[in-house]
Amino acid sequence: MKMVGALLATFREAAGHTQRSLGEHFVVSEQQIASIEQGRRPLKPDLADQLDDLLDTKGALTAALAHMPEVDLVPLWAEEFLDREREAIAISSYENQVVPGLLQTEAYARAVFRSRVPVYDEEQISQLITARIKRQQILQDKEPPITCFVVWEPVLQAPFGGRTVWAEQLSHLRECSEFPGLMLQVLPLERTSHASLDGPFVLLETPEHQRLAYTENQRGSQLIADPHEVAILTQKCAMLRSQTLTPEDTRDLLDRLLGEQ
Repeated sequence: MKMVGALLATFREAAGHTQRSLGEHFVVSEQQIASIEQGRRPLKPDLADQLDDLLDTKGALTAALAHMPEVDLVPLWAEEFLDREREAIAISSYENQVVPGLLQTEAYARAVFRSRVPVYDEEQISQLITARIKRQQILQDKEPPITCFVVWEPVLQAPFGGRTVWAEQLSHLRECSEFPGLMLQVLPLERTSHASLDGPFVLLETPEHQRLAYTENQRGSQLIADPHEVAILTQKCAMLRSQTLTPEDTRDLLDRLLGEQ
């Protein structure tokens, strides 16, 4: 992605555009153009086509995108999500399989990555853990995003990674539940219905107040910008939060679980 970003910067400057003027032409933020040029955000194929036309690059950006190494092509949606997550002013998450990545301990994350099929080698696992822990820095920033995490109770009951790893993870969740601007709520197992049987999702609000959603499945992930689809998931999130334990009751549950260790 850095190679494609460097090409864009070169073509933009040759055409006499600033990052701001280029962004205004395509109704995207100056920060988004900067992120693409720095290799932190993927250049989407449709935008590459439009940039080739505007900058008169004879299709160079589209060709460069098509010939990116496979290691860069695989995580395009995930890369853009992580970039938006770093910038977000608000994050809401529902998880029913594992503890949300932003709240995982290193040992718990290792257990998650070691469970993958096909398996990762140890070097890949170490790199993934480093990236995951780095993501969590946004919760400790001077001005952290407002965050809300809804977690299905079985996630907290399952001793994933072994009893020691599990106890450490519960303790970390209890600590995180006290962070300013962070709300952790548990969806009780005893509920006879709830609003997101379709699975986990994440909602983001950007500094420009654009609302986005992110979902994952067995074979991929998707960043959703369509207002109608985002609205549906926003409604689900609101209903889920009304069906959960309060943050105070969630802390009491964590204390009880920790007391049983």
